[in-house]
Amino acid sequence: MPGPHAARPDVPGLVDRFGRVATDLRVSLTDRCNLRCTYCMPAEGLDWMPGGEMLTDDELNRLIRIAVVRLGVTNVRFTGGEPTLRKGIERIIAAAAALTPRPRISMTTNGIGLARRAEALAAAGLDRINVSLDTVRRDRYAEITRRDRLSDVLEGLAGAQEAGLTPVKVNAVLLRGVNDDEAVPLLRFCLDHGYHLRFIEQMPLDPQHGWDRAAMVTADEILATLGERFALSPSTAPRGAAPAERWLVDGGPADVGVIGSVTKPFCGDCDRTRLTADGALRSCLFSQTETDLRAPLRAGADDAEIAEMWRSAMWAKLAGHTINEAGFAQPLRPMSAIGG
Repeated sequence: MPGPHAARPDVPGLVDRFGRVATDLRVSLTDRCNLRCTYCMPAEGLDWMPGGEMLTDDELNRLIRIAVVRLGVTNVRFTGGEPTLRKGIERIIAAAAALTPRPRISMTTNGIGLARRAEALAAAGLDRINVSLDTVRRDRYAEITRRDRLSDVLEGLAGAQEAGLTPVKVNAVLLRGVNDDEAVPLLRFCLDHGYHLRFIEQMPLDPQHGWDRAAMVTADEILATLGERFALSPSTAPRGAAPAERWLVDGGPADVGVIGSVTKPFCGDCDRTRLTADGALRSCLFSQTETDLRAPLRAGADDAEIAEMWRSAMWAKLAGHTINEAGFAQPLRPMSAIGG
């Protein structure tokens, strides 16, 4: 491990001072979303990013190429906002899939509209998909998202599976007093349909800055609730840098994952680097600082210069997110603008 005060080594990859190597790139395609989830944004939405501030397709493709070809990125995850709202997303995916070496390509989506687009996304080169779904009750879905679109999401999940975007993963956030009684129903639903469920602790990334630790349903609470109905045993599969702690359900092979971002942070194994829709580089979801890649890109910087800026930004990555430390402050951008 280099140590926090060591000089950055002359290596091509995205290393940091704590010995971590970033090989997973999260790319936000837009800050816009067609839902208004209560824990993510206000009912009226947000002030969306002006079109001229967003990276063009060519700029986006170039940065992804630099990350993969020059910096050793092996996994590219497209996020938002809602990434399917980005026009021409299939062309962006196809450009990433044409790179050598070819990265593994995935996407996180709310699932609305996925049913009619899953085959085209798969044909473009998308390998796998994560769909956000916090409830299997129509009334509760409308309450949480402020949109009556549960049937569209369920059709999208089925369409993704039929198109071969597997394993289809479901991301769920439990909210105390809202849907905290749905841990078991969500898992039963996913087991019945062959989806891989991942529970995620609610994180302080809302624009209202209304996150309350006491209202958060913790990883231990989720496991305790599931343990009342299912026999859970630790998965023997290597976790690596994956955020989810995985548990076999009733002996397997099906499993369930729990991502304890707050109570069980996994910062020491983090392998992620993040790019916002307007070209800001972030070394951590909770970073207070960003590195602007759009300005030098538009000013004529060559690939080597961009790559060096990227390496320097990642070398300065902090040891962890500090949520559990005194003085923690939420990032200025909300989750929808950073990318999941």
